Amino acid sequence: MLGERVTQVRGQATADFSFAAIRHLLIDMDGVLYRGAQPLPAASAFIAFLRQRSVSFRLVTNNATLTPEQYVAKLQDMRIEATPEEIFTSSLATARYLKAAGQAGKRAFVIGEEGIRQALFDVGMNIVDENPEWVVVGLDRGLTYVRLAAAALALESGAHFLGTNPDTSFPDERGLVPGAGAILAALTATTGMQPTVIGKPEPLMFEQALQDLGGNYQDTVMLGDRLDTDILGAQRVRLATILVLTGVSSRADVQSTGIHPSAIVQDLVALMQEWDADS
Repeated sequence: MLGERVTQVRGQATADFSFAAIRHLLIDMDGVLYRGAQPLPAASAFIAFLRQRSVSFRLVTNNATLTPEQYVAKLQDMRIEATPEEIFTSSLATARYLKAAGQAGKRAFVIGEEGIRQALFDVGMNIVDENPEWVVVGLDRGLTYVRLAAAALALESGAHFLGTNPDTSFPDERGLVPGAGAILAALTATTGMQPTVIGKPEPLMFEQALQDLGGNYQDTVMLGDRLDTDILGAQRVRLATILVLTGVSSRADVQSTGIHPSAIVQDLVALMQEWDADS
């Protein structure tokens, strides 16, 4: 586990967890740094806090709608400073998966927004509307019944089924709204087919992000708001985890799911306070 110090943080952290031992951090964005277009308290200060301590990080999100450059612009609008290299999305992970599988040049029908489309284009996939070899599904807030039906028909004709991430919902400023997993569920209900899913909680995205960051399970921690994706997925690759209660999951969910993070904090302000107290 992370570090050798024995630390008990007000009953909210496991006994062998140490904030002071963190050298790298994987950070979810939706529900951790912001909700929709609204920054969460101390989000900008937290990024500065990490830089001051030379803790490197990747902003790891299942949300496949934006490119890294678009995420940087979105964060800057909220006064959160990051570079494209510090953004790692399920779109990038999905594109890398297809490239590694030798699928560059293959035809893909895409349900999704610019993030996944650009990532697939960058690895040489051909985005088509007819006769695809792959149906690739991410969050698509402009999805129509016509395109949903076309995806189902392509799957029934033999196309491979790939999902960027399984999130059935995600938090915005209004509350929880349908996510990519809800679209995947509709296609599964129609065709009976189950997708291969790349994003959290599947190990592949964590492994890619760790490689990108240069960290390992001994010095890297996952910070997220969802037990079923951020925390469970990180645990599958032996990472310590911090749950922040500003997004989807609650303390009651920890008890009901049996998924226990290494530490639980109310918000980023509390996280920085606990981190300083452990230094």
